[in-house]
Amino acid sequence: MSHRFQSLAILLATVLLAACVGIAQPVQAPSSREVVFMAGYKPQANLPFVGVYVAQEKGFFAQEGLEVTIEHSAGRGEHLQLLTAGKVHVTTQDAAVLLQRRADPGLPLVSIALIGQRGQQAFAALAGRGLETPKDWEGHVVGYKGTPPPDLFALLDAAGADVDQVELVNVGFDPRVLTEGQVDVYPVFKSNEPYLLRQWGYDLVLWEAADYGVPTLGLTYVTTPEVIDQGPDRMARFLRAAIRGMEYAGQHPEEAVDAVLKYAGPETDRGHMAYMLETEWRDAQSELTDQQGLGWQTREQWQALADMLLQYGALPGPVDVDQVFTTALLP
Repeated sequence: MSHRFQSLAILLATVLLAACVGIAQPVQAPSSREVVFMAGYKPQANLPFVGVYVAQEKGFFAQEGLEVTIEHSAGRGEHLQLLTAGKVHVTTQDAAVLLQRRADPGLPLVSIALIGQRGQQAFAALAGRGLETPKDWEGHVVGYKGTPPPDLFALLDAAGADVDQVELVNVGFDPRVLTEGQVDVYPVFKSNEPYLLRQWGYDLVLWEAADYGVPTLGLTYVTTPEVIDQGPDRMARFLRAAIRGMEYAGQHPEEAVDAVLKYAGPETDRGHMAYMLETEWRDAQSELTDQQGLGWQTREQWQALADMLLQYGALPGPVDVDQVFTTALLP
């Protein structure tokens, strides 16, 4: 762990010790109460979003002495720009993209909690088409969104498939290309498109790279070293409330979906949001979180992901993962 985060851990331990022995603390400045959170996409039931929604609605932030403003990104990367510009204090970001943006253009991003212990993406085929493993993709058309993701190549390698025997095509974001037979395998966000496809009446076969030993990680809470330095206790209190919100959501999913709809609007498909929450709650659990709690992260996780991205050409060069994450703020 870097000297910065070692010092931060000592500072937080000192704050906790002072509270335990009853030493009077100075009155907090107004800025120590204010947190601007920007979700990395539109209002929906991604678990890190839900944790904040629930913490706001149930008063968990207020109990931590925080005034949290909740905003949403349009999904074009402005949340990271606003974070690094100091307009936002905390946002969300996929772990692989965090590493890529840390490497190029060198954004000072730090994961303060790893919520998705597995990656968000899977690959789907219609059931009954004879595709049982990724080895069966040979001779078939496999879609990707934008650029072929590194976990696609890693999955093919892990399954012993010959990538040269697979036709890769850019398919965009409409899963109807799968139902209309334009592709045989379609990339999906696990908490989203499978619900839609099944609602349309289709049975699916799903493959996840993690099931084949490929290191993948999901959404994180992200901030910058500057924001942490400005108020480590503030960020620790934010995380404590948000993680408490996620735990409450896991125990009270109907209430959590109610909170989502308050932000997403009553016209939002409630069943879709419930499916998203259930999927992401499941992916937030691991042996590691069973021992350490929601949001925990390790150097080994981040290094394995960085190595995979580098191996398949998704990083321009090595990244110092010790600068990419910290556990010092986790409750």
